[in-house]
Amino acid sequence: RVRGLVAAAGNEQGLLGLAFPPAYPDDSRFFVDYTDRQGSTVVAEYRVSADPDVADPASARVLLTVPQPHANHNGGMLAFGPDGHLYVGMGDGGGAGDPERTAQDPSSRLGSILRLAVDGALRPVPPNPWAEEGGAPEVWAKGLRNPWRFSFDGGLIYIGDVGQGDWEEIDVAHFESRRLNFGWSVMEGSHCYREAGCDTTGLQLPVLEYSHEGGNCSVTGGYVYRGEAIPELAGSYFYGDFCSGMVASFRQDAEGLFDMRDWTGALGPVPGLTSFGVDGSGELYLVALSGEIYRLERA
Repeated sequence: RVRGLVAAAGNEQGLLGLAFPPAYPDDSRFFVDYTDRQGSTVVAEYRVSADPDVADPASARVLLTVPQPHANHNGGMLAFGPDGHLYVGMGDGGGAGDPERTAQDPSSRLGSILRLAVDGALRPVPPNPWAEEGGAPEVWAKGLRNPWRFSFDGGLIYIGDVGQGDWEEIDVAHFESRRLNFGWSVMEGSHCYREAGCDTTGLQLPVLEYSHEGGNCSVTGGYVYRGEAIPELAGSYFYGDFCSGMVASFRQDAEGLFDMRDWTGALGPVPGLTSFGVDGSGELYLVALSGEIYRLERA
């Protein structure tokens, strides 16, 4: 249990992520992301005890500690990519408008997605593309404000990146892409944030954005549906909004996005939509801050 290790002074702190390796349960480890008592992000490894439903607290091994200057934008998502490495979502450190300018600083682990090799001895994946430019060795992608939830489908990573005051965004890229920069805080979504006429050279702009109209405030990234219960939705990426409870989806191909749907009317809004999940059969779940969990099913 990590309860005694975790701080939750802000509403974006706490136990924020958990991931099992692809070989689980043969590989008995699992990984957690939490905010410690000093306010830093900690990524730690644990092993399952003789009881498969209980962790061995003595097995704890801290893999990474990243100081956080503020109590918000702590990121927290952990996920294994198609390459078998562990990806870690790191917000820009909080405060309004990226005050420390971490998101465009290659030497900072903040405002990034990190990539770690955890097969045996912990190490950054060589070569992480930003490390080749003299950046922090763990940094795989930059230019993110708060990638609270992301996921993989095939060779693609889907990132829900929380916006500042006007725009929420979904970013999509191939996991083999080099030196990805998703634009924050030069951009908020596809819009200039710091100055008019900003230079977008080298920036990976979002595939989708939506405004704060209608009570929207914070995107919650989801998953591509690969279940069997509703086969006609296969390939649809589901996402939502924390404040409005909106739930929507899209598909994409080489030509761009299509089959864009707003499911809020059909499903009903999910206020406090904090996360999505999938089970071993690829069925999709929606998680609310209240603790309620919903499963996507045919009406």
